[in-house]
Amino acid sequence: MPKSPLFRTIIIIITAALAAQCTSVDETAIESREVESAAGLIDLQLTKAEIDSMLPDLTDQLRSYQSMREVPVENEVRPALVFNPVPRGRGDSGGGDFLKVSPTDRRELPDEMEDLAFWTVRDLAELIRTRQITSTQLTKMYLDRLKMHGPTLQCIITLTEELALEQAAQADEELASGRYRGLLHGIPYGAKDLLAVKGYRTTWGAEPYREQTIDETATVIKKLEEAGAVLVAKLSLGALAWGDVWYGGVTKNPWNIEQGSSGSSAGSASAASAGLVAFSIGTETWGSIVSPCTRCGVTGLRPTFGMVSRTGAMALSWAMDKIGPICRSVEDCAIVFDVIRGPDGKDPTVVDAPFRYEYDEDIDLLRIGFLPEDFERDDSFHQSDSIALDVLRGMGIDLIPVELPDYPVYTLGMILSAEAAAAFDELTRSGRDDLLVRQIRNAWPNAFRTARFIPAVEYIQANRIRAMIMREMEDLNVDIYIAPSFGENLLLTNLTGHPCVVLPNGFDAEGGPVSITFIGQPFEEGKLLAFARAYQEETGFHRKHPPRFAR
Repeated sequence: MPKSPLFRTIIIIITAALAAQCTSVDETAIESREVESAAGLIDLQLTKAEIDSMLPDLTDQLRSYQSMREVPVENEVRPALVFNPVPRGRGDSGGGDFLKVSPTDRRELPDEMEDLAFWTVRDLAELIRTRQITSTQLTKMYLDRLKMHGPTLQCIITLTEELALEQAAQADEELASGRYRGLLHGIPYGAKDLLAVKGYRTTWGAEPYREQTIDETATVIKKLEEAGAVLVAKLSLGALAWGDVWYGGVTKNPWNIEQGSSGSSAGSASAASAGLVAFSIGTETWGSIVSPCTRCGVTGLRPTFGMVSRTGAMALSWAMDKIGPICRSVEDCAIVFDVIRGPDGKDPTVVDAPFRYEYDEDIDLLRIGFLPEDFERDDSFHQSDSIALDVLRGMGIDLIPVELPDYPVYTLGMILSAEAAAAFDELTRSGRDDLLVRQIRNAWPNAFRTARFIPAVEYIQANRIRAMIMREMEDLNVDIYIAPSFGENLLLTNLTGHPCVVLPNGFDAEGGPVSITFIGQPFEEGKLLAFARAYQEETGFHRKHPPRFAR
């Protein structure tokens, strides 16, 4: 590379064009040679095809920077670098933790074991507790269904059969000796394969990590094991937590196997929907629980950021990643969440906050909001979204209109992009990103490369605006609000760390599931789940299952 002072000055100006508005975007045409030179300055080797793929995104990024600069940011606004979603002045109201679940009305074993495949955790737990069925019997039933239907759905990365049978046998022995660990005792489940399990591969759904083993077990898996749960499978995810495409294929939607299950918790939602596991564990950074739960017609909880330890989980965005349950009912989510939440002394972001869930909480005491503009959108979910408001009003709920803070929210997606690129820095620099299945513009290889051109100053500014949004969200003055599952609200609440419950809300014209979401206040999962359960019991859509996989 030439070393003249003039040439170095040109390179610096080219790079600075991504950080400072010297001319308008319309007047700035980013050329391949400029990107090549700027890449050389940061020691990044790119092919001509890779550079050509980046050019539109680099232009889009420059527009995003201009959008952010239109937002006045006072000097006292600090960046959310060490992300903490605890509201200002929040204090514990006292009373300790408690989990009050509903009584079960299914207490007798059906004639056919496989008829249990779609029972809720709450109902299965009663059969286990009363010793009408053993964990080993239940585990073998789910293992058989995984073997039978897993290849069709392409939702399994690793079947943990040996471990599962050991854990099930232990659960049975403990129960026989009088030890009952709780509602998850002996219950089989599956986990998204970005959670490490010692002795098994943890592939992240990506070809470069196909044979990867990690010499630890994720905290979430440990907590479930301590509660007596039985791990039957490590489930598929879109490669590196994007979409439903992984190195083994495309994970299918059980309601329509010609369609992908969405992602990135693709296998977790698909397996739960098809009755291959009693529940599953997924993760969300930006819609990765909400989207596949919607597509597959199951219920998911995205907890408050900082309620569940991510130790042993693949990092995509340290300031946005969250782990949560995917189940067949809201109450099952409460049962699983109660086990996996809380500090482990390793993840510094985890808060020791109480969890108080009562299935029969007086929801009339809650202030419930909704987003009027979002419900007026003319999209494919409009009819079912509108019906949800009618159902709530029919339940006697006085809906309060609320407005979300008005900021360029999608622009702030660069926070995720920058952190993800950092998380997979070595993959990009080594060139092994070429091994990923998806190589289109809207996929990780290109996204990682493009994100390397996000200036540090813009990343900091984005986090400062994020902090401003969090402050304004505290002024909504509602306990919970209802929102369509997709739209600006989805990213905004992932940025602010608010908890969300997504649940089935009917079917579209083609017979596919649709969903609705409820957003709660940070660290108030108990109220959120109780209210969502009341709505779910009123509608009953969670009792519908994909015909191809149901008996």
